[in-house]
This record gives sequence, structure tokens and C-alpha cells, in this order.
Amino acid sequence: MSKVDDEFYDRADAHIHLANDHISEEIGSGKVSASMMYATSRFNSWVSACGWSNSQEMKAAKEETIEYFVSQYKAMLEENLNDYIDNFDSYMDKGEQSA
Repeated sequence: MSKVDDEFYDRADAHIHLANDHISEEIGSGKVSASMMYATSRFNSWVSACGWSNSQEMKAAKEETIEYFVSQYKAMLEENLNDYIDNFDSYMDKGEQSA
């Protein structure tokens, strides 16, 4: 991943903590993950819309925008999956069940 600002991981951790707070016996991690992905896609659509003057410009850039966000997500997911693979035993200590 490219260089990030000093608060990048603090913001990410705040989102993770919020998501973890929503996990319960009634609402499992899968449902919370789905809600978080929806929120991320909604927020990123808004961020994208802020960069255009009208819907025609936004529509013209739609595929490029999707490719950008999908490629960024894929790179971040690969990085985090590798981290979990490398640190599985310490991260998945059965006494700790949050991200």
C-alpha cells in the first residue's frame, strides 16, 4: 500500500471498533461485515460524486471509478489476509474474537 497519513490507521481502527461493537449473538460478524461494505460503497459513491460537476461526468467515469475502488480494496484485502496468515495463532487467540 502507498504511503498513508499519520492518522490513517487510527481512523481505520475507529471503524473496526465501531463494527466490533455491533457484533452480538443476534447479529453476527457476517451481517456486520455486509453493513460495513455497504456503508463503504455508499461513502465512496458520495466521495466520487463530490469530484464531478454533474451526473453525466460521473457516469462517464463510472467504470474507471469502480476499477479504482475495486483494485484498492483488493490490494488492502490481500495485505490483511497475508497478515492474518502470518500471525494467525496470535490474532485468533480464542479469548479475543474481534478484528
